[in-house]
Amino acid sequence: MPDTDKRGTPLLMLVGVTALGPLALNIFLPSMPRMEAVFDTSYGVIQLTLSLYLAALACSQLVYGPLSDRFGRRPVLLSGLCLYVAGSLICLTAGSVGVLIAGRVVQAVGGCAGLVIGRAMVRDQYGRDESASKIATITMVMVLAPMVAPLLGGQLDVMAGWRAVFGFVLVVGLLVAGVAFVFVRETIRVRQPFVSPIGLVPVYARLLGSRAYRGYALQTMFTAATFYTFVGGAPYLMQTVMGLNPMGYAVWFIGAAFCYMAGNFTSAKLAQAWGVDRLIALGTVILLLGAAAHVAVALADALTPLSFMVPMYVMSYANGLCIPTGTAASISVDPMRAGAASGLSGFLQMGFGALASFVVGHLLRDDQWPFVFMLVICSILATVSHWYGQRGAKVAERIDDVRTIAE
Repeated sequence: MPDTDKRGTPLLMLVGVTALGPLALNIFLPSMPRMEAVFDTSYGVIQLTLSLYLAALACSQLVYGPLSDRFGRRPVLLSGLCLYVAGSLICLTAGSVGVLIAGRVVQAVGGCAGLVIGRAMVRDQYGRDESASKIATITMVMVLAPMVAPLLGGQLDVMAGWRAVFGFVLVVGLLVAGVAFVFVRETIRVRQPFVSPIGLVPVYARLLGSRAYRGYALQTMFTAATFYTFVGGAPYLMQTVMGLNPMGYAVWFIGAAFCYMAGNFTSAKLAQAWGVDRLIALGTVILLLGAAAHVAVALADALTPLSFMVPMYVMSYANGLCIPTGTAASISVDPMRAGAASGLSGFLQMGFGALASFVVGHLLRDDQWPFVFMLVICSILATVSHWYGQRGAKVAERIDDVRTIAE
């Protein structure tokens, strides 16, 4: 029997809806270089299918929460799944690159519903300690889905072409939507007044007014940008410049996902013993080392799949160390606004990630220097942001201590 509470919403169902967004994000990556010829356009234009997808995911996170609080989890989730199916159908039948990009945006807005509402439904159904375990299971899917998706997408592209990729996504979306219609139950007990994104501005402003929050949130943003730079630039560099086929790229990509998971595992094991600040500091040092290795490869003009991916594996491991710990630290700055802090942090990560992938996609030509420059800049800014945030947290602790003594 599926893991469920008395309200009858299976955890497996929530895992399924959460996986749709990450699946569609990465399954198309191996096909991107070929799309230049298919639509007779530049890689920078094709890159919009990724960067605008990320931007739509980022912005939608700020909207789905308030909508589901007001109208209920089930109707908003089902509406999102319908959008996901519609977007996949548009992509499948696209006859121009403009229609394909529009379909990807619709697909992203729909897929974001599972990411946001799936976690909210877990919190509705389970107690604090148990919900943490359930959300951890869902988070693991968010890593596994992008890991498997490029390999699957590369195989589909080689066997049947790029439309087969979107055909597969459409079928999966239809199956998940159909099962969700039957099994998903409403989990919110008391619906809240609708708070528009405009109404949340003062909350976000208060969070950004905190030096500690800014530091931790910016650290995760710049660290995540190194991975999104890789996601945006690696298909072009490995297929167009180095000559790998989509399957070859997908096989190398899996290693990066495993390294990210290894970083997550290290964070889980050492967080209590070391503390988040020490782990983030270690992660930023490793991030800088990986960026420096990319610089060395570029200076030596020794670009090969091995010399390109090994430094990226190092940086993926650093992402696994820095992002969950940095997110936890940013949310802990103001526990009364943990939900808004989490949503804003996610928005910053995906929004800036979209910008990074867009810039790299438009600058890449026949060498990796634009890619390397972006990695170096983001790695340095991530390190500086952590130092800045840590100092802010210490200042806040001292102010709290003074207030406690005064009281």
